[in-house]
Amino acid sequence: MNTETVKTDMVERFGKVAVLYGGTSAERKVSLAGGVAVLEALRARGVDAVGIDVGRGIVPQLEALAPDRVFIVLHGPGGEDGTLQGALEFLGLPYTGSGVLASALAMDKMRTKQLWLGLGLPTAGFAVLEADTDWQRSLDSLGGVAMVKPTREGSSIGMARAATAEELAAAWRAAAALGDEVIAEAWLSGAEYTVAILDGEALPPIRLETDRGFYDYEAKYLADDTRYLCPCGLPPEREEELKALSLAAFDSLGCSGWGRVDLMLDGSGNFQLLEVNTVPGMTDHSLVPMAAKALGIGFDELVIRILAGTLAGGRQ
Repeated sequence: MNTETVKTDMVERFGKVAVLYGGTSAERKVSLAGGVAVLEALRARGVDAVGIDVGRGIVPQLEALAPDRVFIVLHGPGGEDGTLQGALEFLGLPYTGSGVLASALAMDKMRTKQLWLGLGLPTAGFAVLEADTDWQRSLDSLGGVAMVKPTREGSSIGMARAATAEELAAAWRAAAALGDEVIAEAWLSGAEYTVAILDGEALPPIRLETDRGFYDYEAKYLADDTRYLCPCGLPPEREEELKALSLAAFDSLGCSGWGRVDLMLDGSGNFQLLEVNTVPGMTDHSLVPMAAKALGIGFDELVIRILAGTLAGGRQ
């Protein structure tokens, strides 16, 4: 897609675009930053774009604005979990990213892993944590060290490492306070990678390195010493394996348009799937823009390409 194409016919076809960001989830701050960046990119390309900080009144707001399509930059519950997508389907508005079912599945880490295990896709073993869990037994079943995760939060919110029964119980209490189901996943000791997906293509993988215990919220959005390696350093055949697995994971959930797949290596050097993000971050620390840049796709063009997905085969 070249700049001339965008300037001539595509901008007119886009019509009025509502950029939805902010929201009420724990990822609000990240969403606000990404939403502003997307809004500025669209306007820089001549698109008639209007930003909306999403709250409970989003449906009447959209009805009053009457946009032609919607660019979603909302993360977490209420924006990335299928609820907003369902409202947009009801209103007949084409929108960026995955549909209702795929969004709901990808947001739910436990059910995503259950689906992958059923399909034979590699993902680390896990246990569901509840108030009456035998903490030591669960920890032992996972190899003695675990990563505790709320099942429906993003940006590593509520995640913690546990190496004792007491730590596991404390991590469960903290994660459960977010009002969510909680899982413990077997600890993975190898390198972490992320693969952006755009229009059915896996972009160059990025290797993530941090001096913190794991790639947590601070490492993602606040730290200046997090290292993003692209090229990722894998041999060509291993990089192709990583990209193919990421596409398979993305497709298995019925995802579409764009997104990001996170993976790690286990102690034996095998790739293990972590999760799929259907509305990845779009800030200056974000990974999809970084992967796109490695292919010579600038931020503005990336935004236009994501929005263009609402034209061909868009949900009406």
